[in-house]
This record gives sequence, C-alpha cells and structure tokens, in this order.
Amino acid sequence: MTHRNQTLAIALAILLAVLAGALLGDPLLPFFTWGGQLFIRLLKMVIVPLIFSSLIVGVVGAGETGGLGRLGLKTMVWYLTTTTLAILAALLVFNLLDPGIGAAPASTVLPEITPATDATVPAILLRMVPTNIVDAMARTDTLAVIFFALLFGISASQLPAAGRQRVGDLFRTLLDIMLGITHWVILVAPIGIFCLVGGAVANLGLGLFAGLVKYFITVLLAMSVHSLFVLPLLLRMVGGIRPWRFGTAMGPSLLMAFSTSSSNATLPVTISCAEERAGISNRISSFVIPLGATINMDGTALYECGVALFVAQYYGLELGMGQQVILVFTCLMTSIAVAGIPMASIALIPIVLAAVGLPESGIALVIVLDRVLDMCRTAVNVWSDSCGAAVIASSEGESFPARVNWRD
Repeated sequence: MTHRNQTLAIALAILLAVLAGALLGDPLLPFFTWGGQLFIRLLKMVIVPLIFSSLIVGVVGAGETGGLGRLGLKTMVWYLTTTTLAILAALLVFNLLDPGIGAAPASTVLPEITPATDATVPAILLRMVPTNIVDAMARTDTLAVIFFALLFGISASQLPAAGRQRVGDLFRTLLDIMLGITHWVILVAPIGIFCLVGGAVANLGLGLFAGLVKYFITVLLAMSVHSLFVLPLLLRMVGGIRPWRFGTAMGPSLLMAFSTSSSNATLPVTISCAEERAGISNRISSFVIPLGATINMDGTALYECGVALFVAQYYGLELGMGQQVILVFTCLMTSIAVAGIPMASIALIPIVLAAVGLPESGIALVIVLDRVLDMCRTAVNVWSDSCGAAVIASSEGESFPARVNWRD
C-alpha cells in the first residue's frame, strides 16, 4: 500500500469508526473491544525483538565503522542531548497546560487505575537489571530489555572484527525481519484504528473529540518550543549558524519529511540540502544524517512523552518524579527503535504507557490524531538531524557560506 493510500485508508477508517461508534456503539462494542485488543497485541508482539535488535545493531554498527571515535562521539552526544531536551520540552508544556485534565466528557465513568509505585531511584535501578532476560522479554519489561541490549551490544562491539561482523549480521537480519513484520502490522492499522476509535466513541461519546483539541494544540506547542527555540538556540550558540538562513536552506527536506512521514525516505533530499544548500561537507553529512535518520527521533520521543502525560491526566492520575524519570528514559531509548518508517511509533505507545503503569488502551484516546502528528514529528526529527550535521561540521572547523554563518 502506498503512503497516499495508507493515509486515505486511515482517514476513512476514522470517519467510519466515528459514525459506527456514535450510531451503533452498544451492539458493536464487543467487536470494537476485541478488534482493538487484537491490534494492541500485534503492536506489542513486535516491540521487544524490534527494540532489542535495533539497539544491538546500533551499538555494534558504531564499533564496526569506528563510529565511536571523535566524530561518532560528537554525533551521539548531540542526538542524546537533543532527544532528552525534546522530552523535557514535552514534560514542561504538558505539565503547565494539563491538556488531559477535564478532557473526559462529564458523563464518562473512568475506570480505577493504580499507577506503578516502584518509581524511586533504587527501585528503577533494580528494575533495569533483570534476573532472567527471557522472563523480562516475556513480561515486556522495557527497562530491563533496553539495559540488557545495551550491555550485549557494547560487549559484542569489543569482539575481534570477524566475531563482531557475525553478530552484527545476525542482528541486522533479525532487525530486517522485525521491520518487515512491523510493516505488515502497519498495513492492517486502518482496521485496528477503526476498532480503537469506534470503541472510544462508543464508550466516551463524541465529547471525546472536544477534549482532543487542547491535546493537539499542546503537542504542536511542545514541538514548536523544541524546533523553533531549543534547536535554533543550539545552532547559533554552539555552531555559530544563522537558524533562519539554515532552516531556509534545509526547507525542501523539511517539506519532504512532513509530506512522507518518513526520515528514511527523506534521507537523499536531506543530504543534498545539507551539502548543496547549506555547505556541509560530504564527510559530515554522509555520516551524521543517515545515523540520525535511524536513531535520532526528537519529535517521536516528545510525542511519546506527551501521550503518556495526556493519558495520565485524562484518567486523573499524577505521575510522580520517579515515574517521570522512567518516562524520560523509556521515551529516549524506545524512540531509537522506530527506524524512521511511517507510523512505526504507534507500536511504541503501549510500551511507554505500560512503563509508568498506565493502561495500554489509552492509545485509543489519541490515535485519531496520530497521522497528522506523525507528519509534524517527522519534520522535527529531520530538522534535528540537519542541525546536528551543521553543529558537528562547525565543531570540526568547517566553514559555511556567509548567508548561513552568522559571524560573517
């Protein structure tokens, strides 16, 4: 299914779900519930092997290419820093505006939910270290799986070249297989979305959509804070680059990212704009930007965090400091696993919600707007990749055209 057809299918599914949920809600509720649960189970099915293989491939790949040298270290520091700042922007904006408070229709009877309580620092550290990794995978204990995958990847990267190559090939193959399965799950997403949205409308009524307006605006505001304030500030202060001029130079790639919702599909345009319009060398752009298209997902991490906070507020729950620390770490690491393909981050939402004790079915509250926000967060992802390439090029002593370099 082409990108355009997928978008049309999802839009049609949402429209039909709203009509079916509003007009035939009670008779169809068992079907909606069953179909929604089946779709969430499909999403959860791919997550553990996807995260596990993606993290190992990333760490081992860095070792194979020598990417853990100076250039690789700068790149990783940039990506981890900006993604963390994006998550913190979501925390700030969502905690200030509280879009989920009062979003539930007045007549809605919300279920009683007890959030996770083991959120102290010692408890978090204990959760990260599994006593049995197979059991942790079976329970979808994301923190433990991520910790073990990082240890596994670091250890594998220390092997002799031949062994490292074999491990890398094995997990690259596993990652390719999981991406293929994820693609199949995304193909049936219109059906899953139909059931989730239909069930949400049947349970909550059309008043659900009134509460989503503030959520939508809050997500866009958080993205704007990160992409229009934080990243430009880093561009100017760290890289000595004019943000507006640089943004103009990268304009075609940002528009491409917005229209395709895919960092990978935009990759050739992003590299071309970086080299031909912004003056970044091929040595920098060919390393930093492709790596960013795989692991640097500022917009995705921000979105995941925002969804979790909205769902918590919607159900009247307050996430404590420890739970928000877990949320930051989970969003940071799971965003690496989405692999730059359209709508792949949908698969991560149930995991992020479960990590802080929220119901996985909370995805039904926000999935209506996911397609539009997917376009926005992909543009943020590509903008961060581009800014990273520029800042790292500047740190390597590269010069830029006068129209881009604000010091000239």
